Amino acid sequence: LNLFYEYKVKLGVFLGISFCGLVDNAIVMRFLFFHVKKNPFTVYTLNLAVADFSLLLLFSLLLLLSLSLTICSLFDDILYIYIAFEFLCYFFDVSSLGLLTAISMERCVSVLFPIWYRCCRPKHLAGTVCGLLWAFSGSLVSFMYLSFSFGREHVKTYGAVAIAICVTFSLIMLISNLFLFIKLQHPGFRLRHPGKLYVAVLINTIFFFVFAIPFSMELFLSLAGRLQLLPEDISLLLAMLNSSINPVIYFLVGLTAALVFVQVVGWIGVGPRGTSHPWAPGAVL
Repeated sequence: LNLFYEYKVKLGVFLGISFCGLVDNAIVMRFLFFHVKKNPFTVYTLNLAVADFSLLLLFSLLLLLSLSLTICSLFDDILYIYIAFEFLCYFFDVSSLGLLTAISMERCVSVLFPIWYRCCRPKHLAGTVCGLLWAFSGSLVSFMYLSFSFGREHVKTYGAVAIAICVTFSLIMLISNLFLFIKLQHPGFRLRHPGKLYVAVLINTIFFFVFAIPFSMELFLSLAGRLQLLPEDISLLLAMLNSSINPVIYFLVGLTAALVFVQVVGWIGVGPRGTSHPWAPGAVL
């Protein structure tokens, strides 16, 4: 009885966090889709919000399905759905990591090479990169699911590949933000760009390594080592907090939602008399 009570409390906490994250990400998606001019940073951030929203929704469904498995007699039918949802979690988790890395690289390049970024950067590069990341994640997870369903001899191999991908994404993001931090220390740069941008970059990086990486690493280590689909409660809780906290960062760093998005999703281009250029990230329609 005590174990069942603890399980219900844990389920309530997880579902509460998930619900808050779903609402936050829905607000972010609506704001970016309808009220902000499209630019590379808003495209990446919109895709990231979609990935976080989908991941939280799947976490909620998995929690409810796990409850159903304990009280329902249709164990086999629900189990197949449960496993399929778990692999969808893999898909959105890898996509989210890739999008976070792409945002870091885009932000770093825009700061380190501003002239090239304004004049020579391909117009639809952000959309292309997002599409490739979604396709790559989908292909990887599809192979993992087929291998798990029809013959598990290659599951450990795919798990090892996924771990290598997570490590690569983490290193790229770390290096990109390191260069960005160094650039932000330059006096001339800090005069042109708000201090809130520095805070947002720092918070995003800390949350990425504290919350996102442990879940991803344990996720694929469990799959490669013990053929266990989802990790333990702590890592799952961290992943849910990570997917829920990103939109909170966007709104709490600045004074207004519009200003925050301008400062977080990219650096602000300032023209004569302090006016923003049309290409400035987050320019509101």
